[in-house]
Amino acid sequence: MIRSRLYVLLALLLALTGLAGAQDPALTPLPFFASYIPNVQFAPLYVAREEGYFADAGFDLQIQHGDENVGVIQVAQGEPRYGLISGEQVLLARNGGVPVQFVYAWFQKYPIAVVVQAGIPFTEPADLKGLKVGVPGPFGANYTALVALLGLGGLTDADIQMESIGYVAPDVFCAGGVQASIVYSNNEPLEIQRRIDAGECGDITGITIYQVAEVAPMVSNGIVISEDTAANEPEETAAVVAAFDAGLRGAIMNPAQAYLYSLKYVENLPASEEFIAALEALSADAEVAFDTPEARAESLAALKEQFGNAEVGQFEVLIATIPFWEGETVGITNDEQWTLTRDVLATLGSIPADFDVSMAYRNDFVPVQPESAE
Repeated sequence: MIRSRLYVLLALLLALTGLAGAQDPALTPLPFFASYIPNVQFAPLYVAREEGYFADAGFDLQIQHGDENVGVIQVAQGEPRYGLISGEQVLLARNGGVPVQFVYAWFQKYPIAVVVQAGIPFTEPADLKGLKVGVPGPFGANYTALVALLGLGGLTDADIQMESIGYVAPDVFCAGGVQASIVYSNNEPLEIQRRIDAGECGDITGITIYQVAEVAPMVSNGIVISEDTAANEPEETAAVVAAFDAGLRGAIMNPAQAYLYSLKYVENLPASEEFIAALEALSADAEVAFDTPEARAESLAALKEQFGNAEVGQFEVLIATIPFWEGETVGITNDEQWTLTRDVLATLGSIPADFDVSMAYRNDFVPVQPESAE
C-alpha cells in the first residue's frame, strides 16, 4: 500500500513540475517526437524510459508532442532526429522533397475500423454503398482508410453519404447521425459499446466492427529519421530503435506495468490506490495474466468487475492496442504495404501514381527477431 501511495505522489509531482522529461546530466539528451498528446498508447516509450533501455544506450529520452505534419519536417531537419510518424506522412513528405525514411514499424496493423449499426449487413467494403458514413473530415488516416475501402469495393464517394463529424464519433454514432463511422480501432469502438451497454446509445443495440487492415494492410505509424541521420548516425539509430523495440515488447508482455509507468507521463489516468494495487499484482504475474489474448481478456474482465468501466477504461484501451503492435516480424514493413499506401494517396491526388516508394523505408535497423535469433 505504501508503494501504491508513492506511485500516486510521484505522478502528481511530475505532472506539476514537468520532471518526467528532465535531463540526466550523465546521459546524452535524446529529443523524440511523438504525435498527439501524452497518452497511454505511447506506453512503449514510457516502458523503454522507465526500464532504462534508452539510458543503457547512453540516452536521456525527452518526449516531445505535436502535429505530425510539423513533426516530420522537424525530423527531416534533425531537430529532433527521431519521431513516431505515419507512413502516409512519410510519402507525402518525400513527394515534397523532404528526405525522411521509415525505419521501424511501431504498429504492425493499420488501426482503423468501420463501426456499423447492428442490423445493417456489413461483410465487405462494397457494403458501404448507400450508407451515411462519418469521418473526422477529408483528411488523416480515417479518410485514407475510407478511400481505400471505397476502391476495394468498386465504389466512389458518390456511392455513400460522407459526413464530416470531427473527433466525436461515439456522440454522433449514438445519436443516430450516421449509420457507420470510420474510427480508430483500439478506443472508439470500446466507447460506443460502453454506451450501448449503459443504454446511452439511442436505439442502437449492437455494432459490427470491420478492421481495415484485413483487406487493406497499409503502413501505419513507426520510427522515422532523415536520410542524413541514417547515413551519418547508423550506430546511434540502431541503438535508439533497439531501445524502442525493447519498450514495445515490454508493453506487450506486461501491460499492467506499462500502465503503471504511464501514470508518470499521462495526466488524469485513473489511479486509485486499490486499482494500482491490483495492477501491481497482475504485473508481478504477467507471464500468466497476459501471455495470450484469452488471458488478457480474462484479466481485463476481472478488473472491470471489480472497478467498473470508468476506472478500467484507459487500461482497456492499452489492452485493445496490443493486437495492433504484435506480429510475426515486429518492426518490419514491405513493398506491398508501401505500394498500397501510395496507391490510396494517389487516388486522393496527393502523390503521383508512379511515385517510387523504395527509398521511403528500410528494415536494416530493425533488431533481429527473437524467434529467429540464435
